[in-house]
Amino acid sequence: MTEPVAQAHPQENDPGTSRLIFLSDGIYAIAMTLLVINVTIPAHLDDAAFHKALADALPNVGAFALSFALIAGFWRDHRRILTALPTETAIVTRLILLGLGLVALLPFPTTLLAEYASQPETVALYAGAMAAIHAVHATLLLLTQRQVHPSPASSAAAARRRFTAQLGASVLIFGLSVPLAFVNTAAAMWFWLTLIPAQYFLGRHPR
Repeated sequence: MTEPVAQAHPQENDPGTSRLIFLSDGIYAIAMTLLVINVTIPAHLDDAAFHKALADALPNVGAFALSFALIAGFWRDHRRILTALPTETAIVTRLILLGLGLVALLPFPTTLLAEYASQPETVALYAGAMAAIHAVHATLLLLTQRQVHPSPASSAAAARRRFTAQLGASVLIFGLSVPLAFVNTAAAMWFWLTLIPAQYFLGRHPR
């Protein structure tokens, strides 16, 4: 979802970080695969029932596409964060596991969004999950900033700060959409589109 924050470090001498990367890749792959389970159409339908079932499946396809794109972005950001770390710490490991747990949970709010998008609780739960994952990634970047980039004046450190700002904007936008969902669910979901200009502006801003 954002730009690279640092060049990857070799992980051969850090089996702990390597194991976290392998675990993360597996959980992201499973979560992305589970998203498609609810995109189904029953067999042996007549023409009228088939076309109705096809129309009914469109919200599931839309929710799948949205969540797949977001999870793919989470995976890309997560891998960039992990491969930049020269070593792991207890707090970093706990945060990574928290983020992976939230990612593994995403098929549930995705299903709810496809089936009950008009319910404010559904939109709020989905937005809350997205905000929480972005918050975990932003926290990881803040905690490891000096470990990865001791010199704050370097261009890589500046890129990492832009990365953190972009994640913070995502937390803010998804977080604000939670109370908005209880006022107008459609407006809350349209509000998510403000991520596009926010990410672009923060990615280009020099500071």
